[in-house]
Amino acid sequence: MGRQIAIVAVFGASFGIAAQAQPAGVRSPVKIVALGDSLTAGYGLSAKDGFVPRLQAAVTAKGIAAEVVNAGVSGDTSSDGLARLDWSVPQGTAAVIVELGANDMLRGIKPQITRDALDAILKRLSTRHIAVLLSGMRAAPNLGADYGKAFEAIYPDLAAKYGALLYPFFLDGVAGNLKLVQPDGLHPNPSGVGVIVERILPKVEELITRAQALHPS
Repeated sequence: MGRQIAIVAVFGASFGIAAQAQPAGVRSPVKIVALGDSLTAGYGLSAKDGFVPRLQAAVTAKGIAAEVVNAGVSGDTSSDGLARLDWSVPQGTAAVIVELGANDMLRGIKPQITRDALDAILKRLSTRHIAVLLSGMRAAPNLGADYGKAFEAIYPDLAAKYGALLYPFFLDGVAGNLKLVQPDGLHPNPSGVGVIVERILPKVEELITRAQALHPS
């Protein structure tokens, strides 16, 4: 997740400039940007096994019209995500999955800095009337109880502040399970990605419903 571990950046395609005309009664696909770090980018995985392509496949299998774009950059902190927010989330985006903070935690960045960056991200997206799913992260125990309490409180606090959906822990069911992570012990392997997608999918479906309400055309 840190730049010393995750040095490969995987970045998704941008949206087309002009939307195709849709027949009456046919809803345009919901444009979703997954804004994150190596966990979103698919570090150490083949192109088909990353979080975004697997999520896209899961959504499509349910018959939901949505386009998921990979805006994950390995090694990014929350401040890095904020710095590239405007061009990572282009016009036409209806929903964003925010998955940032793991690298902040691994580097021991002060939780207030992480909070401020994520707050600014959610504020800008809210101003743009974009539906948001905020994905939380847990702190490593070796950082101490005070750090962990301050860091982990960021996500529910900001979700409540901006009315965003919350998925409490992106690596839920995967972290600490050696059968589901790569040799570095941090990043999910293909089986781990499968667990993540399965568990987060109901929240993504809820996100899409919100996005459709905000952008009915």
